Amino acid sequence: MPSFMHFREADLLRIRFAVSPLWETQEAVRTLKRPDRHSYHQPWLRRIRREAAGLDLSTLWLLMPHRGHTPDFLGPPPIGPAASFEEEIAAVRAADPEAARHDMAWALSCTPGAAESEQGRALIKDPARAVQELADCLERAWHALVEPEWPRLRALLEADVAFHSRRLAETGLEGLFADLHPRLSWADGTLTLATTSDHVRDLGGQGLMLMPSVYCWPDIVTGFEPPWQPTVVYPARGIGALWAEPSDSAPEVLARLLGPGRAAVLVALDEPAGTTALAHRLGLAPSSVSAHLSVLRDAGLLTSRRYGHQVLYERTPLGIALAGSRD
Repeated sequence: MPSFMHFREADLLRIRFAVSPLWETQEAVRTLKRPDRHSYHQPWLRRIRREAAGLDLSTLWLLMPHRGHTPDFLGPPPIGPAASFEEEIAAVRAADPEAARHDMAWALSCTPGAAESEQGRALIKDPARAVQELADCLERAWHALVEPEWPRLRALLEADVAFHSRRLAETGLEGLFADLHPRLSWADGTLTLATTSDHVRDLGGQGLMLMPSVYCWPDIVTGFEPPWQPTVVYPARGIGALWAEPSDSAPEVLARLLGPGRAAVLVALDEPAGTTALAHRLGLAPSSVSAHLSVLRDAGLLTSRRYGHQVLYERTPLGIALAGSRD
């Protein structure tokens, strides 16, 4: 069941990018609850283990079903292209209590028994208090989980915005959307997301916000309900090197495991790249790099996808873990 976003002429003039520290905080909290995301963020998880243990995130987690709606007011589209966390959390605190009640009730209905739980009933009974307590919890999570890493995260997110802004100029909307995520496609003025839920929205001249995210990896998120700005949150490029310490060469233990050539190719894939770019970077023949890429992909360490006339390779969670290993 695909999700459709229909563009009018005015919407084509209002496509823009943004970065959101509040969104990253919400998704960091979700990542702690999602074991399927842990392999991408093991170094971060190790660093924040003590801080995370001191946080009570149970109420936020109650509103974050694995499948279904999460309240939009907890992670709304950013209010500007470079809003601070303080500006964004102030907008959360200003949420209308009755709208928040509806938003929370919808989220609770996506998890069997959540609405009847003591926490769920308390949220619905006093939404004004719930909004402030949830904002407090998000603020504590920001300071403990995300703020210490924010310079690193912001640099990666801003690099992604710069890259895709160039892609938009070079390839137009069809090329841009195809590069953001394999489940996105563009045709006849409609952006389609292959998903498990039905969603149809006419952008109505509001345009579209495009927002890269570190912690939402490997998911893609859309479907913000009116009156929220239509937004697509997509996985940022280069996450494979986000937590790794810089290294000029493949670790010796990895070279012994894979062979020096394949180890060098795996370590060099800090961001998605094609055969020619990797060959130039490593000083190897394209035929050798192509052979190494095929073996690494067949071993489950890489994935590949076509972009225009080239094939881009990217590390899988197992590939990320191996590339980040040290002697």
